[in-house]
Amino acid sequence: MARMISRPAVLLSPLAMIVVAAAVMALAPAPVAATKYNITKILAPYKEYSKFNDMLSKTRLAYDINRRQTITVLAVDNSAMSALDHYSLQTIRHILELHVLVDYYGDKKLKKLAHGSTASSSMFQAWTCIQATGSASGMSGYVNITRKDGKVSFMTEDADDTAKPSRYVKSVKEFPYDIAVLQVSSIISSAEAEAPVPPPAPVDLEELLSKRYCKSFASLLSANAEVFRAVNETKDNGLTLFCPVDSAVAAFAATYKNLTAKAKAAILLYHAVPDYFSLQLLKSNNGMVTTLATASDKKMDYSYDVKNKGETVTLQTRVVTSSVTATVGDMEPLAVYAVNKFLQPKELFKVVEAPAPAPEPSKKKKAGRGGSDDDSSDDSGDSTADAEKGDAAPALLVRWLVTAVATAGVAYALMG
Repeated sequence: MARMISRPAVLLSPLAMIVVAAAVMALAPAPVAATKYNITKILAPYKEYSKFNDMLSKTRLAYDINRRQTITVLAVDNSAMSALDHYSLQTIRHILELHVLVDYYGDKKLKKLAHGSTASSSMFQAWTCIQATGSASGMSGYVNITRKDGKVSFMTEDADDTAKPSRYVKSVKEFPYDIAVLQVSSIISSAEAEAPVPPPAPVDLEELLSKRYCKSFASLLSANAEVFRAVNETKDNGLTLFCPVDSAVAAFAATYKNLTAKAKAAILLYHAVPDYFSLQLLKSNNGMVTTLATASDKKMDYSYDVKNKGETVTLQTRVVTSSVTATVGDMEPLAVYAVNKFLQPKELFKVVEAPAPAPEPSKKKKAGRGGSDDDSSDDSGDSTADAEKGDAAPALLVRWLVTAVATAGVAYALMG
């Protein structure tokens, strides 16, 4: 859901400026896949945290955790999770964001806290700072970590007088200094995180698709009641739909007509990814995505690679490469993008093999001074390769500088 930010009535203090900049950096997508660790897989063997793990997936918080480079997750057991039963899914996400600290706190670090206490920014702090206008408190969403008498506890800045600290129980899994998963005794309390969140406005998917670019694809979806129901029911929990434009549907019509009913259902579901991806996230991360078609057939993979180059995002299925051409709608948790080709899964169509690289030109012998052949070869190609390698580091530096400047620009815009 696009978040509108009004200009502050007054200039922010230097401390607030730093907080805003930190929040922007915390929410900014990592330039590459940040970590090789998957929080849901880490927690999977521990059945006592199954409810916590399940809620990380349902709120899509797991994805945000997995793309962080340095993180601490404060998990609670199944009995403690019952405290969240009466909250909406979006409010639960905000509460669980308090349990994700954007710094590494392993067992050893907790037991050696300087001065016995510190404050750590949480994912919820980053979100509230971006939402803040005017004189909103910059400390909202920070979690105080205190060590006293050999015991460590966690408590938010805005907790009321009746709130009890959540105690550190044990370390569950640590990968220094990337991710630490710790158990705490109870849900961390915060009045702001627990505030009711209005549900997203209902979206008529067929109407949305029919307005721009995707009228033909909308007809295919609506004609298959089972597929449309699966896509429509997923959109409220996180869905990215890639819809082929009308000309792409027309070009594929004859092939589609000859598919079996099962294959037609699979190929339509193949265009739906059960997670929300903003366009910025698609442009800044490469990787494989699974689709609703995977869930429909356990024996098949039905995934494809999302690639980006500059401002262009492509979907590579190994049968066809399709490019994102426009945003049809982006209202978190639903994003719909128009693509220029009908996606064809390798499970149903013949894979197009990549062309073999062209053979290198043979190296010609040079004539020596006496008219005789010189055995030394032309090394101009090696020089070119060395030059390209030499250009790589400056190019990466330029990319980093551009990213840094862009981030600073966003922070400045937020500050008014």
